[in-house]
Amino acid sequence: MSAGVATGWNVERKWSRAGKRTDPPMRLTLRLRLALFSALATGLAVLLVATGLYFAVNSFLRQAQVERLLTTSAVIAVRLEAALQRASDRNWPFGLDGVAITQDTLETLVDARGKNRTVEVRIQLPGGGPFSEQHTTRFPAGVPLNLPLGVRASGDQLLTVQELRGSDLRLTVISDARALGEARQAFTWALAWLLPLALLLALGIGSFVAGRLLRPVRTLENAAREVGEGAQLRRPLPGAGEDDELSRLALTLQGTFGRLADARDREQAFMRAASHDLRSPLAALTARVEGSLARDRDAARYRADLQEIGTDITRLSSLTNHLLLLARDPSQLARAPVPLRELAADAVDRARELAPEADVDLTAPQPVTVPGDRVLLGQSIWNLTMNAVRHAPGATVTVTLAEADGWATITVHDDGPGVGADVLARLGEAFYRPDASRSGEGHGLGLALARRAAELHGGTLTLSSAPGEGFTATLRLPG
Repeated sequence: MSAGVATGWNVERKWSRAGKRTDPPMRLTLRLRLALFSALATGLAVLLVATGLYFAVNSFLRQAQVERLLTTSAVIAVRLEAALQRASDRNWPFGLDGVAITQDTLETLVDARGKNRTVEVRIQLPGGGPFSEQHTTRFPAGVPLNLPLGVRASGDQLLTVQELRGSDLRLTVISDARALGEARQAFTWALAWLLPLALLLALGIGSFVAGRLLRPVRTLENAAREVGEGAQLRRPLPGAGEDDELSRLALTLQGTFGRLADARDREQAFMRAASHDLRSPLAALTARVEGSLARDRDAARYRADLQEIGTDITRLSSLTNHLLLLARDPSQLARAPVPLRELAADAVDRARELAPEADVDLTAPQPVTVPGDRVLLGQSIWNLTMNAVRHAPGATVTVTLAEADGWATITVHDDGPGVGADVLARLGEAFYRPDASRSGEGHGLGLALARRAAELHGGTLTLSSAPGEGFTATLRLPG
């Protein structure tokens, strides 16, 4: 495991133009990001659950307090009404039928236990006056006399106001609700302790689980590094398969490395063949020049030497042009209407000029136009035509142009000896030439260029042959 993974930070050092080192902000590793995400998700879940529980428990406790207060108030009201009825013949300064309710009477009616009770009581006449209210000894001061009927909260207290039946008296019962506030405070303290602990626990578990999940990634990383360092691109990667996302990633990387290995092999073969084909004409050209300059010669001999030098230069120029066409960037490919019949006729005419003894015919009943690169397509048709003329001497070569179902087809057929299956399988590879043709003209790029041109235009090049049945090359292009 790298140092960045072990510490949770990746630091990439950069150097400014002045030569001073600049350290960019440290970036979190994937493992730490996963752990932090897990902790954040857990914290949010705990916070949401705790908030829901807080409001639910608070509502439940408050409702319980209110119901208990209403029950207590109803019991006290019944006691007061009964006491008023029993003492209706007494002289009460501000009440019903001259009945008086003293503070001691209220204390007794509320709770005989005195200091252990949880409620305080007040009775009052709505009209007011010097004897308009009476209350227990610990009834809090400052409670207004004109409160409406019902239940309400006042600070840490709950109170209810109701009318006594059969009289104008109002009963106010107040209870201590500090227990509700204490429950809220206890819940808040519990949440304040549990939330950080839950975050730390989630962070630890998330880091452990992320490490376990990322272990195959590190294994794959090490294997990929070893593949890169050892240049063993065809080495199987651990865990490659179709089981899960990481297995499919390993399988994709393995396939990519395999294709890179194929491309490397093709490039190496290409470079070996290119160096061979470039070295041979250059060596011949150098030898002819040195031989011509070694001693004085007559004009005819100089002319012959210059003709041979010109042949070598032409071959080098043709080889260079083919290499440039093969290396052309697809994004730079021209897309203009290309008249294929005109290109095919030009290829046939040039072939007749270069090989007057060859029998080359063109069958193109109607003009056919396709979008593409004129130079590349023209060179491809010319290569196919000259390939047939050179490798089937004395045979009849027919170039046929046709169009059907939105596709244009250029077929070059010769009735020569043909080739075997082993040779046919390799035709079209860059610089490949059968042994029988190694001493002849050409450099093994003609069919490769034609196939590359077909691919760049979205078409195909098909080669078919058999010994004694001639050779056919079919270039198919979208119209």
